[in-house]
Amino acid sequence: MAFPFLEVVVGSMILMYIFETYLDLRQHSALKLPTLPKTLEGLISQEKFEKSRAYRLERSHFRFLCQLVRILVESAILFFKVLPWFWKKSGHFVDLVGLNEENEILHTLAFLAGVMIWLEITNLPFSLYSIFVIEARHGFNKRTIWLFFSDRLKGIFLSVILVPPIVSAAILIVKKGGAYSVIYLWVLTVVLSLVMMTIYPILIAPLFHKFTPLPEGQLREKIETLASSLEFPLKKLFVVDGSTRSSHSNAYMYGFFNNKRIVLYDTLIQQCKNDEEIVAVIAHELGHWKRNHIVYFLIANQICALLYIGGYTLVRNWSSLFQSFGFHTRPLIIALIIFQYAITPIQNLVYFAGNLVSRAFEYQADAFAKKLGYASSIRASLVRLQEENLSAMNIDPWYSAYHNTHPTLVERLAAIGQTDKEECSA
Repeated sequence: MAFPFLEVVVGSMILMYIFETYLDLRQHSALKLPTLPKTLEGLISQEKFEKSRAYRLERSHFRFLCQLVRILVESAILFFKVLPWFWKKSGHFVDLVGLNEENEILHTLAFLAGVMIWLEITNLPFSLYSIFVIEARHGFNKRTIWLFFSDRLKGIFLSVILVPPIVSAAILIVKKGGAYSVIYLWVLTVVLSLVMMTIYPILIAPLFHKFTPLPEGQLREKIETLASSLEFPLKKLFVVDGSTRSSHSNAYMYGFFNNKRIVLYDTLIQQCKNDEEIVAVIAHELGHWKRNHIVYFLIANQICALLYIGGYTLVRNWSSLFQSFGFHTRPLIIALIIFQYAITPIQNLVYFAGNLVSRAFEYQADAFAKKLGYASSIRASLVRLQEENLSAMNIDPWYSAYHNTHPTLVERLAAIGQTDKEECSA
């Protein structure tokens, strides 16, 4: 009797759904609490708390619906063997247009095109409701319907341009790489990561946002002075028009070696009370750079990629696994899909460990900003951004430990301390 791979995978997916729903229910109960955490009393206004509570509860209800639909659809697709049926139909389509369906590259591209169309159609109503109902109701959405569809069309266009050469390269490596195909595939992922990190901010991001140099003035001078004092090789300082899509705020940096750039969302500038709060946010981000957090994550990601590719290669040799899912051949893309489903529980454990490390890094970056003398400003900016983004004020500890990449506001404020004077008196 063949091992029931399909039943085990679907069963593990359902168990993960039950576990994560339990955590969601715990968080939902926390969101329903009618009062602020003691630490935030006097820092967060009651009006903002009520708005945050209403927004997060609505998003929580919506998440329950999305997760339920997702597990039902994915389980049905696997259990009723929709994937092998769709793979067969995509091959017929290749043959119909006069091409060779035995060519795995052409067959795979046809399959992926169909999957992309399916995902666009099925995700569309959820995206529309999320953005134009929930986000709009709570004052965040700034997109027009034209901008929404324009962004989606640009995303499809990029997929059409980028996916075929990547898929072709991966399939050729597997077919011709022999015993070294694992190494070659890993090298491909490293190269793709570096290329995407290079071209995304220069070629792709400007398709969706407008980047303009931060105007001359006190804010620019303070950021440049801070960067110079830390020997951060700042080459360009941009403001991005995030307000054309949402009133949520952010800041980030990118670039290799001595070509670093900092990007401020215009909403961040609008929401912070003064320049010191914005500079404190940048000091936090520079803390990540100074502590080499980005380098550590890049290394960890590549180690995970190598293990992932090795695991995929092992799985691809199990013909009984493919047969359990309804396949009589072992194409690369199907092996990746099956492997992705099979390792979901392990992958979630890896994400959990990554979140633990990420939260530790956030504490270190906050401590770095405090050491530079921005304790009061970073506290003020954290509170203000929590208010303006209507972030959850009451957070279940189990939910936070499993899902959140950042410590809660209460935890971060406790770690930073009350004022700069605390550090001086220590």
